Amino acid sequence: MLSSSDFASASWALVILVDHPSEGQKEVPLRVSGDLHIGGLMLKLVEKINIAQDWSDFALWWEQKHCWLLKTHWTLDKCGVQADAKLLFTPQHKLLQLRLPNMKTVRLRVSFSAVVFKAVSDICKTLISPGLYSKTMTPTYDPVNGTPASSTMTWFSDSPLAEQNCSILAFSQPPQSPEALADMYQCRSLMDKAKLNTGWLDSSRSLMEQGIQEDEQLLLRFKYYTFFDLNPKYDAVRINQLYEQARWAIVLEEIDCTEEEMLIFAALQYHISKLSSSAEIQDFTNESEVDEVEAALSNLEVTLEGGKADNALEDITDIPKLADNLKLFRPKKLILKAFKQYWFVFKDTSIAYFKNKELEQGEPIDKLNLRGCEVVPDVHVAGRKFGIKLLIPVADGMNEVYLRCDHEHQYAQWMAACILASKGKTMADSSYQPEVLNILSFLRMKNRNSTSSVASSIENIDMNPECFVSPRCAKKHKSKQLAARILEAHQNVAQMSLVEAKLRFIQAWQSLPEFGLTYYLVRFKGIKKDDILGVSYNRLIRIDAATGIPITTWRFTNMKQWNVNWEIRQVAIEFDQNVSIAFTCLSADCKIVHEYIGGYIFLSTRSKDQNETLDEDLFHKLTGGQE
Repeated sequence: MLSSSDFASASWALVILVDHPSEGQKEVPLRVSGDLHIGGLMLKLVEKINIAQDWSDFALWWEQKHCWLLKTHWTLDKCGVQADAKLLFTPQHKLLQLRLPNMKTVRLRVSFSAVVFKAVSDICKTLISPGLYSKTMTPTYDPVNGTPASSTMTWFSDSPLAEQNCSILAFSQPPQSPEALADMYQCRSLMDKAKLNTGWLDSSRSLMEQGIQEDEQLLLRFKYYTFFDLNPKYDAVRINQLYEQARWAIVLEEIDCTEEEMLIFAALQYHISKLSSSAEIQDFTNESEVDEVEAALSNLEVTLEGGKADNALEDITDIPKLADNLKLFRPKKLILKAFKQYWFVFKDTSIAYFKNKELEQGEPIDKLNLRGCEVVPDVHVAGRKFGIKLLIPVADGMNEVYLRCDHEHQYAQWMAACILASKGKTMADSSYQPEVLNILSFLRMKNRNSTSSVASSIENIDMNPECFVSPRCAKKHKSKQLAARILEAHQNVAQMSLVEAKLRFIQAWQSLPEFGLTYYLVRFKGIKKDDILGVSYNRLIRIDAATGIPITTWRFTNMKQWNVNWEIRQVAIEFDQNVSIAFTCLSADCKIVHEYIGGYIFLSTRSKDQNETLDEDLFHKLTGGQE
């Protein structure tokens, strides 16, 4: 039993700052005790404020501890709240400006108390939920023009768009002017690219905990380069935003490509721009059109999604093989690049080569195991050069091997086999033939068909060619010359539908050697100089910071375990065959790299079943760390 005086001595004064929507911030004093739980404190506070409104979204933010008090059953004592605590009673959902991959900005009400993983998940549902090809959501339509609309979004742009018209997310925007591109463009070294990846937010902490303010602008990007369930019938928004992210990466040279490839990308952009602005292409939900597109893109989807799950059983009784004459070159110091012809046999995930076909049944000169290797195209179609560069991991680094094919069909078959073998797959895998067809298709796009009609059409065409290439590429050519080359390349893609052209652009982006690599400046344990670490969906690559040449590769499939020493901010990884590495991150917090590795391993555990529930707990277990 306590007397009233004893009770008074056990209680204490607590001043809470209330984020009132109409009156601004206002201090409210309360008399509380340590055994009062958070829910009771908020109830007491609302009663003291005495204003009739919906307070259900409000929660307490502890300024000194930089955390939310969301466990309403915990007492003040258990939370550690004392009289000097600075508490803010504020809405959990606040406005945030999000710059999308297409460089346009939307303004959304976002949870500042949920972890970023959950907040981003909710944002993505909001952006695609107005019925744009969603299987589960009921469409909401704009009463004026009949397009799907969202009441939670405001669009910031210089175009005369309705404020609630979010169907724009599924359509490509007009290309930027050359002047705007020049302002945005920066010539980036590998070091500069490493610095680009320092700003990723921690997925296991909330926006408020990471110092994000209301109405601040953040970039919303596809972070992990593994794309599930790309279906043109349902994913117009996602496909378009992926295309836009790829387009900007190309024109701003965030990813390297040859001039020949740059012109192919330019031709596809020009084609997509033409179709997007035409009056005929305005209805993505036309079922008959989508059905035709789906038939045409069935092969392409396999490549984009990494193979279909319903064909998981390979014909293991008869794994195909390739056998043909190819030319080989293995670089050695002080020796000129000279190719020599051998008889090559590709079986399972290995290539063996012999002096000639007659000796195939004997011992090979050498056998190359391609599991975990880097496969880089070395192609110049106009010059009839069809080469494959292989970087094969060995104990002390990488063995460099060049293969040269005679023609594009041979190249497509061997290149597709090498790509699958690097992932541990054989030619019996269901994705092999689609991969061959995609490589052939891309080669044909590169094949310039100069005709007189191109020259005559330049005078009559409304094109600003500098809008479709990087500023550095634009400076190398006169405008008419550049337009002519883009139109030549355009002839090979002119018959594509809009969604097919976007998917083809994404597929061509994926075929670039640098695709999917995220760079960080690191210092490996026991090494005296800094290196670049490349993180991809299936491997880590140590790269020489000065030359950009890969030194060695480690596959995630060979990883046994990894951990982080949070005190010294060091990531340590163990692989098969007693291989261990450790490094500290210099260009970013090690939590960012740790989350990238864990995130890709999480994605590798997912099946392609569209009904699979997202396992948020597993994601946080693999990426959250033990800080």
